[in-house]
Amino acid sequence: MFDARLRPLIDPPLNSMGRLLAETGVGANAVTLTGFVLGMAAAAAIASGHFLAGFLLIALNRLADGLDGAVARATRKTDLGGYLDITLDFFFYGAIPLAFAIENPEANALAAAALLASFYANGSAFLAFAIMAEKNRLSTTAQGSKSLYYLGGLAEGTETIALFLLMALVPAWFPVLAWLFAAVCFVSAAARVLIGVKALL
Repeated sequence: MFDARLRPLIDPPLNSMGRLLAETGVGANAVTLTGFVLGMAAAAAIASGHFLAGFLLIALNRLADGLDGAVARATRKTDLGGYLDITLDFFFYGAIPLAFAIENPEANALAAAALLASFYANGSAFLAFAIMAEKNRLSTTAQGSKSLYYLGGLAEGTETIALFLLMALVPAWFPVLAWLFAAVCFVSAAARVLIGVKALL
């Protein structure tokens, strides 16, 4: 919901940092893979009860996720880069709720399962439409320049990262936050399905 509104604010500094990294010879895929490692380290930290470390690693993962696109724009965007970016993002999004379930199964497992199911629904609607949009030559830059059609929704990256950071700061709130955000994600998924159906009729 907030991704498109934040783009004008975050893109200029990210693009500046991306150009600096590109000038030093750092490639976009290297930034993507570094971010993925940081994201998996965040999940491992949370699963072992080190929530502050998880918070910092989530923030670094998201910084890397913004920088890889900026480096690609400063050099050359590739299909491989776009593929790695979206795929490893989904791995990360699944790993964080799982980490909370591992850390405290009794309190968190059911809420984590609901959140993961809502991510699955949202991701399916998002990616399936991207395939159809490519086939029908549809495009958008509402969320910036992307490798695939980015169908906006009620629950997007900004909201998800804010949620993960809050969960890491106040882990006792995880069940309530997970149930609430799962409901938001299911609504977002339903809206994306309706938008997709309307666009493809």
